[in-house]
Amino acid sequence: MSDTKTTQPSPSPALSTDELITANMAVVGHIVRETMGRLPSYVDRDDLTSAGLAALVTAARSFDAERGVPFARYAATRIRGAVLDELRGIDWASRTVRRRARELDATRSTLAASLGRPATAEEVATATGLTAREIAANEDDIARAQVLSLQASEDSSLEDLIPGHGPSPESLYEHRERLTYMMGAVAELPERLRVVVEGYFLAERPMAEIAAGLGVSESRVSQLRAEALVLLRDGMNAGLEPELVAPSERPGGCVDRRRHAYFDAVASRHAVASGRRGLPATLDATA
Repeated sequence: MSDTKTTQPSPSPALSTDELITANMAVVGHIVRETMGRLPSYVDRDDLTSAGLAALVTAARSFDAERGVPFARYAATRIRGAVLDELRGIDWASRTVRRRARELDATRSTLAASLGRPATAEEVATATGLTAREIAANEDDIARAQVLSLQASEDSSLEDLIPGHGPSPESLYEHRERLTYMMGAVAELPERLRVVVEGYFLAERPMAEIAAGLGVSESRVSQLRAEALVLLRDGMNAGLEPELVAPSERPGGCVDRRRHAYFDAVASRHAVASGRRGLPATLDATA
């Protein structure tokens, strides 16, 4: 009998919150892209992306690996829910459609008062200077908007209807600060790195397309992506958890100075965003 012992593979190290976020930003882009394909063109993609990113941050902070559910699947459920919540708040008719609908209603009321009866479609068209076809098209747009609004409200599971325990004010502050820090960290990336992160993770563009746009090879885009994720992680940690920032290989060198200039730019952007939103400048301010 052999004395050789079977070597058990060591478990993979758990990812930090920020690593979960940066590694799964593409999930947000995929869900938003999939959702936008079924919506009117005037729905703001950025609003849905912001809602999805906020949900990703929340999912990363509440994730429990011991439950045995892959993080990507866990996060996707919450991202879809957040996007759905955002859609519920949308006015599904454009401003032009709403304004014209109000004008038509006002014209009908005025004509009914003067005629002593409901106005005909031809009388409304003459009074407004619109054609009967334009009036009908506007009414179709309003009806379609009402149907879309109902679909957004009804497209929820039983679980969505069960009230849950809301987060504490402290956790809301922390969550919102992480989100604004992440958005600022992406915005302050050097241009090439930002193009790669936004294109690959948020817009879900193929790597070949990004490479063509930058005039580099796909392997170079892969390198830029890895570089961006490291810088993005350190940029967030520099403001939120400085002890987690990886030490510089050459303190005071050119690369180190650029790196700290990036950290300072992210912190400055966050301070401005926090002031606009009425958030504390740091997590310590909520204590």
